[in-house]
Amino acid sequence: MGFLLRRVFHWGPLAVLGIIKLITWATINIISMWWPPPVAHCASVNTAVFLGLAMLTLYYFLQSLLEGPGFVPLRWRPENEEDTQYLQYCLICEGYKAPRSHHCRKCGRCVMKMDHHCPWINCCVGHANHRYFNLFLLFAVCGCLQASIILTIGLYHAINRVWYLRHGTGREPLVVLSLGELLATLLAVGMAVGVVLAVGALLYFQIRGILRNRTTIEDWIMEKAVSRRAESGGAAFVFPYDRGALANLWHVFAARGDGIHWPLAEGCGPYDLTREQIAQKAEKRVRARLYAAVAAYSGRCFPLGRPRAACAAPCTDEPRLPLQPGDRIRATRQRRYWLFGEKLVGESSPFRGPRGWFPRDAVLPVDKPEYKAD
Repeated sequence: MGFLLRRVFHWGPLAVLGIIKLITWATINIISMWWPPPVAHCASVNTAVFLGLAMLTLYYFLQSLLEGPGFVPLRWRPENEEDTQYLQYCLICEGYKAPRSHHCRKCGRCVMKMDHHCPWINCCVGHANHRYFNLFLLFAVCGCLQASIILTIGLYHAINRVWYLRHGTGREPLVVLSLGELLATLLAVGMAVGVVLAVGALLYFQIRGILRNRTTIEDWIMEKAVSRRAESGGAAFVFPYDRGALANLWHVFAARGDGIHWPLAEGCGPYDLTREQIAQKAEKRVRARLYAAVAAYSGRCFPLGRPRAACAAPCTDEPRLPLQPGDRIRATRQRRYWLFGEKLVGESSPFRGPRGWFPRDAVLPVDKPEYKAD
């Protein structure tokens, strides 16, 4: 229970609950003056549809939050010990990563079929809550679209109330808003339109991924698989979980699996994707470059002592990597003023140290003539 309470009492879920409450209150307030249910049957239907969308939005939001993504059991191992060669090992969970699972740094666990970590539900979107999350997005967009129309019409009547009183026919709805109600309604309109645009775009990408049975992470893996084979001239990589749009939709919204074993496309094996991931990481390590820290870095997101790096910090929630002179880092990604890599903690396990971004001017490549080891 305490774990669930900590998940709910976070700025993300509390902000979503506040937005739902504000838009619902403002819309019902406008409806009560612009087109109240007693006026006509259509007005009752309009109110009932909006309240239904608001309730479904709240329900599926709470379901996706409280259900959680589903975690791989700690110290998990495949039934066949020989299959461990096709899987990655998670040091934090002390077990192997099941197919389609990834370790989430914020959740602190390996997540089944991880799509992404969503701060608005304060947990990952994964196997257990994927359908709830997408239904939440769908009803939120539909409800906010209806609310945007109602609030805009209501504001128009409120702003032109005096004109209607002087020149109207007397049959126009009378919408009267106090200053506080007017400001709250304007804020609700902005939020509703913002939800339609931003959440609508997210819903589009989610539905596109579901039709191909790919998560956001798997989309990125597939992009690298395509480019990797294009460079080497090898055969095209076949995504093993795409069984057709209808079967993919059924699997997400109706079927229930265990989060470990997945239905496969014809001719594909259960470890095709994990083997591709291992191969991609092996190539990344080959292309990586070894750096040594020549100056200390505190790990701050915006290091004031390095103005160029502070002004061009990576726009990501990935961690920063504190450094001390002499530390060695294997860099695998780069930006103009930043590098991303793993700190080497020993010769026997060089890739098991902490990872993160660090300023480029705090390190030097060890193969450069200007670098001199102590």
